Amino acid sequence: MITTKKSAFVGMLVAGALAVTGCSAGAAETNTGTGELAGLTGVVGSKEFTEQLVLGNIATIALNNAGADVSYQDLAGSTNARAALMGDEIIGYYEYTGTAWLVYLENDAPITGADAQYAAVSEADLATNDVVWLEGGQFNNTYAFAMNSEKAAELGVKTLSDVAALPAADQSYCIEAEFSARPDGWPGLASTYGLDTNNVSNLDTGAIYQITADGGTCNFGEVFITDGRVAALDLTILTDDKEFFPVYQGAFTLKSSTLAAYPAIATVLDPISVALTDSVLQMLNAQVDIDGEDPEDVARMWLQDNGLIS
Repeated sequence: MITTKKSAFVGMLVAGALAVTGCSAGAAETNTGTGELAGLTGVVGSKEFTEQLVLGNIATIALNNAGADVSYQDLAGSTNARAALMGDEIIGYYEYTGTAWLVYLENDAPITGADAQYAAVSEADLATNDVVWLEGGQFNNTYAFAMNSEKAAELGVKTLSDVAALPAADQSYCIEAEFSARPDGWPGLASTYGLDTNNVSNLDTGAIYQITADGGTCNFGEVFITDGRVAALDLTILTDDKEFFPVYQGAFTLKSSTLAAYPAIATVLDPISVALTDSVLQMLNAQVDIDGEDPEDVARMWLQDNGLIS
């Protein structure tokens, strides 16, 4: 289970603000201009895949419920989302520890353990980039490879090492474009396990799940652990037995100057992040990808059902 360890920097900001202003009740979601976040304007961002769309809407709705007047915008990929944050084009967005540690902070290897990885990322990102990580969520949206369950039984594979031992003709892979170039993606994975790289198809993220379930274009598809389509399409996750993939614990990230001006952002979003578990996100993601519901509607209903907004 992922535990939460908020940085001392965030705690000091929030404690100081509460000592001065007290803790006021949140405004209605439609925003009356009152509440602890009155005066906060701007844009909440996200990446473009389903989980991020849900998380971005959750943050936007919750902040507005507390008196802010912010809008929401999804961005194309990790690079653009991070650039928007660093360029002050957005207030903040949900990021993942593994992505920040390996891609933005340019470390060569992940740190073992969710708590240790979160602590290292939050400390380094604040010191290097003035970026604060709020409370870590209870979910690990790490990469994995999956396949049609019947095909997995037929080939007798349970781990990625099993996959590497298959004949080259059985090693066909579907991956997304971003994964193909990430240091924590395909190049490193293929090298670590000795996978055959001659039959690799680059596809949109959403298409990979169904195509993998169909078992035509590829036997093995790159997926996210928290994606609701894994269970819905009866896909089998291959165990990462060499522990190549780092922990991808999610947390809301923002500039320290933004949090200093509006420390109640943490008091609003921290309880929400703690309530977001692997199983919760699998459910919310499935409501969008399987049931066809709108991410904003899914986000609002979950917040209301759990008493996280008025």
